Amino acid sequence: MQTVALAVTDGMLHFELSVAHEVFGSAPAEVTVSWYDFAVCGSDAVRVGRFRLEPDHGLDRLARSATVIVPGWADIDEDPPADLVDAVRAAHAAGARVVSLCTGAFVLAAAGLLDGRRATTHWAHTRALADRYPRVEVDPDVLYVDNGSVLTSAGKAAAMDLCLHLVRLDHGSAVANAVARRLVVPPHRDGGQAQFVTTPVPAPDNHPLAALFPWVMERLDQPLTVEDLARRTRMSSRHLGRHFRAVTGTTPLQWLLTQRIRRAQELLETTDASVDSIATATGMGTATTLRRHFNRTVGVPPDTYRRTFGARPGRTE
Repeated sequence: MQTVALAVTDGMLHFELSVAHEVFGSAPAEVTVSWYDFAVCGSDAVRVGRFRLEPDHGLDRLARSATVIVPGWADIDEDPPADLVDAVRAAHAAGARVVSLCTGAFVLAAAGLLDGRRATTHWAHTRALADRYPRVEVDPDVLYVDNGSVLTSAGKAAAMDLCLHLVRLDHGSAVANAVARRLVVPPHRDGGQAQFVTTPVPAPDNHPLAALFPWVMERLDQPLTVEDLARRTRMSSRHLGRHFRAVTGTTPLQWLLTQRIRRAQELLETTDASVDSIATATGMGTATTLRRHFNRTVGVPPDTYRRTFGARPGRTE
């Protein structure tokens, strides 16, 4: 029986904390393998959102645990407590497998455990993680990253994906599937968190491209080129590219492709149109082209995306 220690302190997110407790706290009735010895560890009683939590052990227990889990950290602009960072670092040095859920990655990064490693966190905070810890290779698209002794998950529900992945590593797919059935969640989800990220058009402003964006959005079904966009704004292609970088952070072609993909997502979510029809409506030309770009950008094929997000009779919107 291996110990899974949940490291808690004031400022943790209760959802991720609860996910870890649900997965590792007790085994499904039909599972006969020796389950985890689950321990909640903290320096003192902690406030988790509107809840008060009494730890079972102090943070020194982390260094005597096989797996250490750090839940989401609520305020990423605030440095995590030094005693938590030190305890997580010491646990890893002692041989523990250290896991962060959601923004718990900021605690692992503060401990230096993500330096030179690929990692992820909630998509809304990947830029902040990369900016604050430039030695971390931040991947904003995946649901979780497994580096062996250090693992990180994306936001919220991706914490469940990583916890089930740990059960699968420790006990095999059949046991992980049994846990997933008890919790009424899929044992494995396709794709990454890119499929959950919204990509709105920049808000109208006084910048030189303000009139261009709505013009393009009305013509996504047309084969627009950079030259078409430059002609519309009465700029050279090079000048247009500089403005696009300043306003959107990307190139005109990449921005245009992103808007086409976003429109395809909307049509997959809200209509029964065929993939061929959506390819035409978004200027992709053919279903093959749409599938290639959609899969590469979103992380799943259009049909899988529709099954996940499409409106169906009986679904509560």
